[in-house]
Amino acid sequence: MRPLWMVIAALALGVAVSPVVTAGQPPGQHDHGTPSGRLGTVHVDTSCAPAVQKEFDRGLALLHSFWFSAAIESFTTVLKGDPRCVMAHWGIAMSWWGNPFAGFRSPAALNAGLLAIDAAKASGAGTDREKAYVAAVELLFRDASTVDQRARTVAYEKAMEALAASHPADIEARIFYALALDQTALPTDKTYANQLKAAGILEQEVTRQPEHPGLAHYIIHSFDVAALAPRALDAARRYAKIAPDAAHALHMPSHTFTRVGSWQESIDTNLASAAAARKDNATSEELHAMDYQVYAYLQTAQDTAARRTVDASSALGAKVQTAGAGNAAPPQAGYYALAAIPARYALERDAWGEAAALIPRQTPFAWADAVTHFARALGAARSGNPAAARQDIDRLAALRDALHKTNDVYWTEQVEIQRRAATAWLTLAEGRQAEALTLMREAADREDATDKAAVTPGPIKPARELLGDMLLQLNRPAEALVEFETTLKKEPNRFRATYGAARAAEAAGQGQKASAHYASLLQISKSADQPGRRELGEARQSRR
Repeated sequence: MRPLWMVIAALALGVAVSPVVTAGQPPGQHDHGTPSGRLGTVHVDTSCAPAVQKEFDRGLALLHSFWFSAAIESFTTVLKGDPRCVMAHWGIAMSWWGNPFAGFRSPAALNAGLLAIDAAKASGAGTDREKAYVAAVELLFRDASTVDQRARTVAYEKAMEALAASHPADIEARIFYALALDQTALPTDKTYANQLKAAGILEQEVTRQPEHPGLAHYIIHSFDVAALAPRALDAARRYAKIAPDAAHALHMPSHTFTRVGSWQESIDTNLASAAAARKDNATSEELHAMDYQVYAYLQTAQDTAARRTVDASSALGAKVQTAGAGNAAPPQAGYYALAAIPARYALERDAWGEAAALIPRQTPFAWADAVTHFARALGAARSGNPAAARQDIDRLAALRDALHKTNDVYWTEQVEIQRRAATAWLTLAEGRQAEALTLMREAADREDATDKAAVTPGPIKPARELLGDMLLQLNRPAEALVEFETTLKKEPNRFRATYGAARAAEAAGQGQKASAHYASLLQISKSADQPGRRELGEARQSRR
């Protein structure tokens, strides 16, 4: 009779899992680990039967690329060959925890993880080191109804630190400790202490294990902030080559490409990621790649391609599910992308009427729903419909309050930033200029004090860019220029911030600076649709 945890996992995975990619025997096959060139090369010594070691290493490689459903399949195969392989139970629990940068864990996932942990403990097998791995992951799952997630993740980080210190020869323990540091990094910590410590651990190992998927992957996460992103470029350009069969490995480099404004690289890698995710029937992963993809298209004024992506994304809405262990992008990432993609398409083109007409959807995730209401409120306020804007602003307040009740500090703040920004533009529409600027500055300052989540390539509309728009509209171009250029330091090569900076410099009588920003706009948009946006016509005219 199969253990209960395996029955539950199989039922859940019946929806989410597609067949695991066959490894094959490409050149460069190592004696241990997964084949290089498809999932990367990983090996860790375990007390499991030698016959299952290769399959365990395969599961570990899948886990490092956040291909959780396939990892569970591999670890389950290991248990069929060796039911006392404690580390396979650990791997299943880690897979049910899923993307460490995702906020929500479903009760079904938490229960499935606990069942795997209990099975590991009940086996009585494993070395002291392996039992420490199980004890560490248990901290993520146990008492989830009474201990908040932040406290559990910090406890897990400390346990992994102790495990790595106690077993200095265990490279995987150090790698997972580094990932735990990234997971617990606070978005308000602008020293980036956790991320830099994690990167230091990971970078030490790269020369010894250049084909290890987790090293490249987690270096990208460690440097996934504006101030550090250029340091991840080498890892970003290697990761997709290390593990090209993993959809997330194809997507993850775009986190870095977005941070540095390398738009075509982001487009190319996300096209590949979306195709791989589609093949695996991983809808949220596909939508997540499409969100980054449409963001890059819009920065380069490739609006026709962006429109195709909008249309394709809308057809995927019915396929997003909230159960099961899937790929790196959890269901909430899919719901977020469904809201963000059409919102970006309207707002990045200053199509205020289109933004106001977006149709909201209700999902299990209030912060995803807030995206549409923010875009609608901003669109209505800037297209002469203050009453409609007020309705969506009230809805943002309700969503913020709902998030606050769940102790979701990060997303409560993000929705409040959106509410303040939208209220600022409504206030301006109502003629209260000084109050509007105060609200917009508050929103920009609060956004600067935090950082974007991994679920998104960037804010739906950067608050400081909106502040620049407002100052320009109020005929204060010199001040506007400061805000646009400040935006570009954090969000390099953004189309609207670059155009805004050019216009502001021109209006402020700074011709040389205006010319430089217009030239930058044309360079960013060298693949733009023809004849293209009116802004590009202005840029070309200014260059004559």
